[in-house]
Amino acid sequence: MLVGAGSVRRRLAQVALLAGVLTGCSGAAEDDARTSASASASADATADASDTAVKSGGTIGAAGSACPLPVTFDIAKDWEAEAIDTGTDGGDASAEPDGELAQELADALLHQGPVTAACEVDAKPAGNIGFLRVWTGKPGDDDARAVLKEFVAAENGASKAKYSAFEGGGLSGAEVKYLVTSELLEETKEESAVAVTTERGPVVIHLGGMDTDEHRAMLPAYELAKRTLRAG
Repeated sequence: MLVGAGSVRRRLAQVALLAGVLTGCSGAAEDDARTSASASASADATADASDTAVKSGGTIGAAGSACPLPVTFDIAKDWEAEAIDTGTDGGDASAEPDGELAQELADALLHQGPVTAACEVDAKPAGNIGFLRVWTGKPGDDDARAVLKEFVAAENGASKAKYSAFEGGGLSGAEVKYLVTSELLEETKEESAVAVTTERGPVVIHLGGMDTDEHRAMLPAYELAKRTLRAG
C-alpha cells in the first residue's frame, strides 16, 4: 500500500539524519589491511549465504502487489514490503513544518545515480536491522553494469567495488559487492547490489544494513531475491 508523500518524506528525513551519521563523507582514510580482510570475508559470507535456507514470504512486483515493479521476485518470510511514494502526486511538502528541509533530504534519498527509490523491504519484523531496496530508472541505452557503476559512484564513501555478471530468470545484468566507509565513525561496512535492464527501464536491488554483521545476516534474503528474479 502506498504511503502518503508527507509521511514518507518525514520518515526519510529522519533516516537521512541517521544515514549522515552512519555513512559520512567520501574520501575517508581507510585501513588497507582491515578493508582487504573485510572484502575477502564478504566473498566467503556470500557463498555461505547461498547455502542457507530461507523461506519465501511471497512475491512482489506484479500489479496489485505491495510494490508494482518492472520485475518480480520473492521476499523472505516476515520481511515487509512497502512502495515508496516519490511525491509525484502533487502534494506540497513545503507546506508542512520544516517542509523544505524534509523535501531536500527526501530527494537526496529518493535518487541515487540514474535510478529512483521505488520499494523498501523492511527486515525488522524478521529480527534484522536493514532493508532490501529496489530502485528503478527510465529506459535508456546504458546497460546494467553502467547503471550499477553510476549507482555505486553516487554513494558517499563507496570503495573496493567488485563487479561480476549476473544471469537468472531470463534476465542478464551485473552484480557488485563493495564497501562503504563512514568518516565520522571510522567504520567500514559491506553492501551488495544487482542490476538488470528491462523494457520498462533498469532495476537495481540493493542490500545495505546497519553494519557488516547485519548485512551478512540478511544475505540469504538477498540471494532469494536474485534466485527468483523475473521480468514483470
